[in-house]
Amino acid sequence: MASGDSRPTLESWLNQATDPNNQEDRWDCIQGFYQLVNQDADGPQVAVRLLAHKIQSPQEKEALQALTVLEACMNNCGKRFHSEAGKFRFLNELIKILTPKYFGAWTSQKVKDRVTEVLYGWTLWLKDELKIQEAYSMLKKQGIVKKDPKLPDTVIMAPPPQRATDSIFDQDDKAKLLARLLKSARPEDLETANRLIKSTIKEEQEKAEKVSKRESTLKEVESSTKQLRELLDQNTLTGVLLQPSNDIKALYERCDRLRPSLFRLASDTMEDDAALAQILAANDELTLVVNAYKDQVGRGECNGERTRRKNEEMTSKHSGRGRGPLLRSRGCGGSSVTTNGTNVW
Repeated sequence: MASGDSRPTLESWLNQATDPNNQEDRWDCIQGFYQLVNQDADGPQVAVRLLAHKIQSPQEKEALQALTVLEACMNNCGKRFHSEAGKFRFLNELIKILTPKYFGAWTSQKVKDRVTEVLYGWTLWLKDELKIQEAYSMLKKQGIVKKDPKLPDTVIMAPPPQRATDSIFDQDDKAKLLARLLKSARPEDLETANRLIKSTIKEEQEKAEKVSKRESTLKEVESSTKQLRELLDQNTLTGVLLQPSNDIKALYERCDRLRPSLFRLASDTMEDDAALAQILAANDELTLVVNAYKDQVGRGECNGERTRRKNEEMTSKHSGRGRGPLLRSRGCGGSSVTTNGTNVW
């Protein structure tokens, strides 16, 4: 079976979200549905067609759950979805549910009341969608809607609120929702607005902490890289081989430990091109200085080993005393070094 067969679709998410056997709202499926609406280029067009069919279901529970999905999409899918839902093609499907000569004769009163609440709520919230205003006005003029309904106590939102990349206050659709909640006289809406504000503040604090941590790490990388670079440059100018003292080793080890931190920062900063470029540049500098240290220390250790062996050979020649068998050791660069004819102390 092809792997693509198991990939969730708008239809499969909606079928699960509106299953009459559900004991409670399936927010995992509702979120899966509206997230896919946002991802697909034709998501809103396909979604409203599927929703219209479900809302017109003769099963009351299926229709009510479909209306919950519709409201969740209105609150989370933005202008593209608003525009599609505000077209007469979709509005007429909702009107049919209320009209006796279509589905109004057999649709349950609970579903009809919910549809009326949805349309009336949109007229208050989406005043720039003129076709919604016209459709609701027509229903009132024809006597299908006799008076404005009392809106439900809660706004259809998933618990917890969906996390956004940008500040919630920077998004027009979320700002409109918040404004709508704050203008409401219902305590429940004000509580929802309060949770929304608290969630936003928490998100902004988390972003600020990430930025602060990134800046702190980059400063530490810059400082450590500079110190080790200066030390290496001094030894290059003087021609003195770098001796790995405890302080120098500690500085190198600090630089080496910072490299995984930069990798983690880069993976968390993919959406910020400027910050990512800064992290990658710092990583390049750090990698260069770490490799330079390894090169200088390695050459110093090799040269020191050769000097030590020459001194031992000179000492052995002068002493002339044998203390053991010949020793073959492995020197720098992989060549064999033999203490020919001499004993090693």
